Parts: sequence; C-alpha cells; structure tokens
Amino acid sequence: MTEDQKLLGPTYYAIALQTAVDAVNGCQSQAEAAEVITRTLNRLAREIPASKRFIGPDTKLFVLPEYFLTAYPLGDTIEGWAQKASIRTDGPEYEALGRIAQDNKIYLAGNAYELDDHFPGLYFQSCFIIAPSGDVILRYRRLNSMFAPTPHDVWDKYLDLYGLEGVFPVARTEIGALAAIASEEILYPEIVRCLAMRGAEIFLHSTGEMGNMTNTPKNIARKARALENMAYVISANAGTIRGHELPCAATDGRSALIDYQGQTLAESGWGETMTAYGAIDLNALRRYRRRPGMGNFLARQRFELFAESYATLGSQKANTLLNDKGHHRIPDRTHFMTTQTDCIARLARKNVI
Repeated sequence: MTEDQKLLGPTYYAIALQTAVDAVNGCQSQAEAAEVITRTLNRLAREIPASKRFIGPDTKLFVLPEYFLTAYPLGDTIEGWAQKASIRTDGPEYEALGRIAQDNKIYLAGNAYELDDHFPGLYFQSCFIIAPSGDVILRYRRLNSMFAPTPHDVWDKYLDLYGLEGVFPVARTEIGALAAIASEEILYPEIVRCLAMRGAEIFLHSTGEMGNMTNTPKNIARKARALENMAYVISANAGTIRGHELPCAATDGRSALIDYQGQTLAESGWGETMTAYGAIDLNALRRYRRRPGMGNFLARQRFELFAESYATLGSQKANTLLNDKGHHRIPDRTHFMTTQTDCIARLARKNVI
C-alpha cells in the first residue's frame, strides 16, 4: 500500500445545526429546569433525523450550539447554576443524546454545563462528541472563561486526574480526527493549535455569539484557525434563545462550515435552520497536509522558538481556586474579574501592555 493509499478517508456531509435554545434561567427549581431540558432533547430527536433526511444518508456529523440545553447563567451563583443547569457525566441527558446518535448513525457534538464528582459545588463548561454507538468518545472542558471555573483554576488536581491528553483530547474516528472548541475559545490560537499538534483534522465549534452582518471577531477567528491549522471548522450558533432576558435573536445566526484553506463552504442566515451544511473531504485534507510548500503552515512551524516566552511572560495564573492542600473552593462571580485585574497589573509591570 502506498502512502497516498494510506491517506484515503471518506467524503461525507456535516451539519452545523442552528437550533433554538430554551433557557432555564427563569426556572425556580431543578425539576422545572429538567422539564425544559427534556423538551429540548425531544425536539432534537425530531429535528436531527428530519435534517438528515433532507441533506442525505451520507450525513454523518452534527454539531449543536453552545449551552443548547440551558442557555448561559445570568445572575445565578456558581453553586446555583451547578444545581439547576449542570448535568452529570452519567446522567439521563447523555443517555438521550446517545440514543439520538445511535438512532441516526451519526457523530453528535455539543456543549453543556457539566458536574464532576472530583470538584463538588463547581461545574465546567464541557464540549462532547458522541459516536454512532451512543458512547461519549470525547469530553473537553473549556479552558478560558470569563466568569466560570475552568480546569486551569484547579490545574494541579485536574492534571493529576486527567493528564494533559485529557485537557487537549482528540478522538480518532472513521470520519477523521475530531476535536472540540468552546465558543469564545476560537479567539485563542494556542488552544486550537495544541489540538492540531495532537492530530486534529476537524474542529467542532459549539458557539453562542452575536452573528451580525459585520466581520465579527469570531467570524474572523474561525477562518484564521482553519487556515493556520489546515483543518475544517464546523461552527454551530444558536437559532434563537427563548426564555431569556435578552432579545431572543441577540446571539443568533451565521453558523458556518470553513474548509482547511479558510474558505466558507456554507453559512446560515438567522433563525432555526440546518442550512450550514457541506461535504467534508478527508482525502483532500490529508493530501493537502502532506504537500510540501509555502502553505504548509503545520510543517513550517518552529514551536521551540516560542516556549520560553510563553513560560516566562505568562498572564493568568493556575490554581486560583485550589489551596496548598489541593482542596478547591467555590468562588463568587467577582473572583474572575479580580484575577483578570491582577493579570492586567502584572502585564503592565512587565511592559507587555
């Protein structure tokens, strides 16, 4: 078998499903929030097979928006949101999503607020990928968040539990090497690069953003991340957020598929839709990555040039929620603004900013 033959991979269709998000913010109890989540899961169990029938039987990958089960916290405490809106890794929500993946013979990616028994009282914003078997094959916890706990805030304990490969996971599947990016993290090239360095070919970007007509930061960034990492980016935004204090179309629209040269293959308008779909050609991608030339940005990288600068000029500190004995604390939301303010002062002292 030649090297070219080893590269052969399938061509299939993928959908960034711009579905509605029903918020649980106004729910007064965990039981009431669970009812909203169940209605969302039941709706997806209808929307996903209908979308696959419309696009075709070779549709093998669906990406759902950020926080599609709950919307995002607005005024809730860390503990309150953990109790009301966060799901367990072995909970009924994942069972229902697994059945959808199984019934439709698809890979299903999304994003949810998730509990971890090792960190009681906290939650992490998690991206997941479910295989056609119904099993969760990848779980990525958001590393950069403005007002929520992340693995970096409990870094030493998190690394002991999950290791660096658990921080930057890549799932090698029959439809390619898949990795997940959470919303705003598309703006941070280092996160995506660390996944690309581990072989990621297709980035599944569950996002919640203001999809207006301008070149928004995220719209620019997803093209840049695709181009510089020579990878597909599938970005799913919400179709509307109902039951929230903001206008329902405030974070809505412009879900997109971007190819490995930074070109938009498909892009949705506004509202609930499945129009952001297109073909993923793994063979073409893999040939492109193996081709010598000016455009092979992965092969031309010199990572060791940057290691010392990152190590010595770093900004936000690790373990801000972990004490010397390895025990975590539950913060209020002001903690995250305080750590950023301290970081700005530190960068100013170093004449970085």
